[in-house]
Amino acid sequence: MTLPDRIRAAARRTDEATPPRRDRAVDALRAFAILGVVLGHWLVTALVAGGGTGPHPTLHTASPLQHMLWLAPVSWAFQTLAVFFLVGGHVATRGYVSARARGVTYPRWLSLRLSRLFRPAAAVLTVWALAAGALLLTGADPLTVRALVKLALSPMWFLLVFAALTAATPLVTRLNPLWPLAVVLHVDLVRFGLGAPGWLGWLNLPAGWLVPYTLGAAWTRGELHGRRAAWLLLAGGAAATALLVAGAGYPASMVGVPGAEVSNLDPPTLAAVTFGLAQCGLALLLRERLGRAMRRPLAWTAVAVVNLSAMTIFLWHQTALMAVTATGLFAGRLPGLHTVPDGPDWIASRLVWLPVFALALGVCRTAFRGCEQGPRRPRNRPSRVIRVHRGRHPASRRGPRRA
Repeated sequence: MTLPDRIRAAARRTDEATPPRRDRAVDALRAFAILGVVLGHWLVTALVAGGGTGPHPTLHTASPLQHMLWLAPVSWAFQTLAVFFLVGGHVATRGYVSARARGVTYPRWLSLRLSRLFRPAAAVLTVWALAAGALLLTGADPLTVRALVKLALSPMWFLLVFAALTAATPLVTRLNPLWPLAVVLHVDLVRFGLGAPGWLGWLNLPAGWLVPYTLGAAWTRGELHGRRAAWLLLAGGAAATALLVAGAGYPASMVGVPGAEVSNLDPPTLAAVTFGLAQCGLALLLRERLGRAMRRPLAWTAVAVVNLSAMTIFLWHQTALMAVTATGLFAGRLPGLHTVPDGPDWIASRLVWLPVFALALGVCRTAFRGCEQGPRRPRNRPSRVIRVHRGRHPASRRGPRRA
């Protein structure tokens, strides 16, 4: 049997072992959201090699968005965190209701959900604490070490916010998304219109991401199943974002740009939130089409693999980029890897490096996925995403399986 035949056979087994009532579109949206963030970071994050001497040349972070403002639409395509919070709110509220119906206590439910978030985070923190110490002891430039550690640990803010919202799920199950949206609106009015201190904007960190999270809860309640609601979110969010960028001076980029006076993401602004509303509307519109596409065994298997290691992929993707960058230094200053991102030639070179980053991330996933998935399952214990198909399907006995 050839390799393509083996892959197709494995995909068919995965497809057949998946409970028929599982909402595959939800898994697809989660996978696309994670991969969108990963690709976005790889495209707009550069580590530029400076003129340092000795075995450790200096490195500093840069972004092509600093030099090529016309690249702002790239951030529109790959800033997909709102979709992840939408799916997270939907899955968490559905899971909490299901757990309560089964008699599972809130502390037990919460500990199970948070353990999957924080086990892979502990591995990242441990590895980078050791790496930073080793670099400093061998004479690396402290500013370079600081830049590397900051880049590696930058995904942690998302983890903390998502964990806080997960813990608050019982309180926000029926919260109208307009309430956190109103908080973001008033914070921006006071911050930008009345000259309030900049630190006030950090109130938008929980409030801004609470908007798509509560939209996910509304989805669970059945309030967003109609296409009318999805079109309203898409059209209203897109129109509001366009007005804020064109008329109110908000940045066009939906990610942070080094050196910019205002960032739409750090902390979230009203423009970032309205843009997220548009993305959530588009995700809901595409849900049925994605569900049909996931009936293809190869497509579904790819999505299942990403979902089984979603946090590992998210937390280690910047480390994969840095590992390739550091290794490449042995060959000199390579275009698209160590050079200033100031022109189309850098973009073309960076696209060539993307498969190498993906390969390095695959190595990280293989090495650290056990931190997310826990100890290897016994052969007779089913997967969290797929189940072993033996005789009568488990889903027919116990009802729908939560995502």
